[in-house]
Amino acid sequence: MTQTDEIRQVQDAARAVRQNIGRVIVGKEEVVDQLMVALLCEGHVLFEDVPGIGKTTLAKALAKSLDCSFQRIQFTPDLLPSDITGITFYNQKKGEFEYRPGPLLSQVVLADEINRATPRTQSALLEAMEERQISVERETLPLPRPFMVIATQNPVELEGTFPLPEAQLDRFLMRLRIDYPSQAEERLILQRFKEAQPLQDLTPVVRAERLQELQKTIRRVKVEPSVESYIVELVRATRTHSAVELGVSPRGTLALYRASQARAAIKGRNYIIPDDVKHMAQPILSHRMIATNQTRMHGRGMEQIVEDVLHIVAVPVES
Repeated sequence: MTQTDEIRQVQDAARAVRQNIGRVIVGKEEVVDQLMVALLCEGHVLFEDVPGIGKTTLAKALAKSLDCSFQRIQFTPDLLPSDITGITFYNQKKGEFEYRPGPLLSQVVLADEINRATPRTQSALLEAMEERQISVERETLPLPRPFMVIATQNPVELEGTFPLPEAQLDRFLMRLRIDYPSQAEERLILQRFKEAQPLQDLTPVVRAERLQELQKTIRRVKVEPSVESYIVELVRATRTHSAVELGVSPRGTLALYRASQARAAIKGRNYIIPDDVKHMAQPILSHRMIATNQTRMHGRGMEQIVEDVLHIVAVPVES
């Protein structure tokens, strides 16, 4: 099979998932494509948005479309690390210790309102997200593949929350927003859900085993040296920006590189163009920076700083 055929299969798979989820989620094709990018990069996604706009439904629809196991964890202040990783208990009938798996041992995990849990519980996700494994009672257990954490947090209601530390934010490949639907989309939501629940009728369109093969394909997407330099220069520019106290880490450089490869494949190309990098810069870079106190006082968001960087760094052109 040629590389062109492999890329076409990635594009076909992304289209099939987009159309399948579109039976449940009205609009938001771009958000679904970003989720597919994260899946192909074996990354995790943080949704920072208000309640009631379909984040849980979207996560369930994605898992069903890929025939992946799904678990939702409601994060609360009294949630313990063992509540998500599982526990070892003594089975009196068998006369031996047994492990009872927690919800983290699923392929798609929805961490709902992740910033309501204590830092101790939040940190239990770090090993799972980065190493694809968990540790229980000195035992290390591998997680199923593919494995993806979709976390949510409400950016408005901050009382009684524990902000995610920078180390954990950096583990998320991208931060996304769904936003409110348009008037026409909201009317269509009423019509679609007034009699039935379309989520129940969803069937898989791409198997989990096939997805793992596609994940290997995107790593073979070509990247010209000039585009590689462009990615590096964009990230380095965040570290010297006057409004930024702490810039993007090398993990962010690699994340932008991989995400650009995945987007190129979804668009049917076996090579990256600068537009792929520019398109992925906001969701990949904005949550990996810390603004200076003065920047926060003036109300400037990280999204504005990413836009500044995109304007400052020269885009490579074909010779």
